[in-house]
Amino acid sequence: MLTQSIKDALNQQIAMEAQSSQAYLAMASWAEIQPGLDGVTNFFYQQSNEERVHMLKLIRYVNERGGFAVVPALPQPVVTFQSLQRVFQDFLRHEMEVSASINELVGLALQERDFATHNFLQWYVSEQLEEEALARTLNDKLELVGDDKSGIYMFDKDILLFRGHAGPDGNAAS
Repeated sequence: MLTQSIKDALNQQIAMEAQSSQAYLAMASWAEIQPGLDGVTNFFYQQSNEERVHMLKLIRYVNERGGFAVVPALPQPVVTFQSLQRVFQDFLRHEMEVSASINELVGLALQERDFATHNFLQWYVSEQLEEEALARTLNDKLELVGDDKSGIYMFDKDILLFRGHAGPDGNAAS
């Protein structure tokens, strides 16, 4: 059984993962109406799907451990961006916030001696290390490119190498 504080913290994380999915969906939608950003569009559709999967894992865990996972109401995410660079800066900032939240949750699990939850959360710790590294790498690449249109074109093509070649629905693109 989960303690009330663990249930509350896990439900807060569920909300954060849902907000991440919505934020990345908004980024994908913005990118899709920008000329020539098909790779970035697909990248953020995939990111959105991935965050939804993270949320679902948490929901299943809470419910399986005797809690009640609450599907959260979500605020409207930011839907317009000043630049491609701003999108990726927001991406990195958001991933850092998620990492901090996961770390707090891990600390709480240890404090409450909830070793099952601590063990469950280790997957999220590893995932966040990867997500932050990816976001930093993509920000570094965009910083190198600056406003050079040919550089942005290459960035858009190369971004597919980081997430594979799946389409917006997460399946292989044809």
